[in-house]
Amino acid sequence: MGNSAVSARELAAATPATRDRYVDLLRVASLGVVVLGHWLMAAVDGTGQVGNLLAVVPELQIATWALQVMPVFFFVGGFSHALAHRSRPAYPAFLRARLQRLLRPTMVFVAVWGAAALLIQLLGADGGLTGVALRLVTQPLWFIGIYLAMVAFTPPLLKLHERWGWGAFGALVGGAVAVDVLRFGFDVPFVEFLNFAFVWLAIHQLGFLRADGMIRLPSVLAGAGLLAAAGLVALGPYPLSMVGMPGEKVSNMAPPTLALLAHGLWLVGAVELLKGPGARFVARAGVWHKVVVANGIAMTAFLWHLTAMLGVYGALLALDVTLPAPASGAWWAQVPLRVAAAAVLTALLVAAFRRFERPPAPPVAGAAPSAPSARPASAPATGGGPVAALGITLALFGILGLSMVGFGGLLEGHAATLIAVRITAPVAVVLALAGWLLVERVGRGRKSGTGTPSF
Repeated sequence: MGNSAVSARELAAATPATRDRYVDLLRVASLGVVVLGHWLMAAVDGTGQVGNLLAVVPELQIATWALQVMPVFFFVGGFSHALAHRSRPAYPAFLRARLQRLLRPTMVFVAVWGAAALLIQLLGADGGLTGVALRLVTQPLWFIGIYLAMVAFTPPLLKLHERWGWGAFGALVGGAVAVDVLRFGFDVPFVEFLNFAFVWLAIHQLGFLRADGMIRLPSVLAGAGLLAAAGLVALGPYPLSMVGMPGEKVSNMAPPTLALLAHGLWLVGAVELLKGPGARFVARAGVWHKVVVANGIAMTAFLWHLTAMLGVYGALLALDVTLPAPASGAWWAQVPLRVAAAAVLTALLVAAFRRFERPPAPPVAGAAPSAPSARPASAPATGGGPVAALGITLALFGILGLSMVGFGGLLEGHAATLIAVRITAPVAVVLALAGWLLVERVGRGRKSGTGTPSF
């Protein structure tokens, strides 16, 4: 830990003035809010059943309009991917650089939980909260799957952005509108799943616009997004909650809806309005050092935070601690202690697994400049592009499949359906691993540009 702290301090001190530190702050803050939200929403009763606090207290669903911040993370991702691709335009090398930071800690998480799940089932101990954990711990992997899709589509969408600017963003928004019209107006089956692409890639496209200094009226973006979201929820078929709710007929999240896209516009506009004070805050040496350290462990903490939360509840049940009814006065009184315990357990898990999040080579101090540029055209990918594309497609399907099927019922061949294909956990793991290895193989030695090391 000591060497890691020194490394982070040196990296923080060497950061060039051209780096947009506010983006790094947003990345850490958005993941932190997601983790805290998951800890708070979990409502476990004395029998080990896991519910959702927002279902128990529906009035709290309005809080998701501020706390559902995944759009901010994907917006920041678009910004980072634009800079990364422009400095490393060969498609295989670009994919390899992006996937290393994502899939190294992810595959370690998958390996540890896969082995644990097999042992648990062989021992016949997969009942109660343990069985719930085997199903739940992989659910956050959907975020990594969507992020992999954004990485895969960055080169063509960046070219469209460089040619059409806001027009490329508008085309994606138009696609999202058309999907919801066909879904709710004409009951076209399965069309709603296209909005996994249109909605999230539209938010991602806003990151390209920010990278080139083209978001000049964030107050208009925030106001229009908020008004549109409010109107769609008030007048349309969209629910109030911006996160998925158990048993709901329509979810704003799975698949994403036009209401969630409007919510994303509101959040992006809001964080852009706060850019001035946010940049001054993160410019402080002490704050920046903490942001650098947090960015170095963010993915590991995200992967293991549900494990920590379920571990806390499991320990309480094992110790025969009475768990009060969710949302009762006693339940709220226990919240600070449960969150603190989950934070401590997450920190221990991060300490154990953080080394897998580090890139293979030492990071270059001061990553690529993030000031608006003249928007150089992306160079065409060199040889190996089709193999790299196949690799990231396999990894994407594997990670998304695992997020759906979980680790429960390994020995029974438990399966889930992903785009009309039945997939089991072992198959999903093989797909993800094979895809990653393909990208690693074709991307190694095909580096171009200066690269964009990140924290």
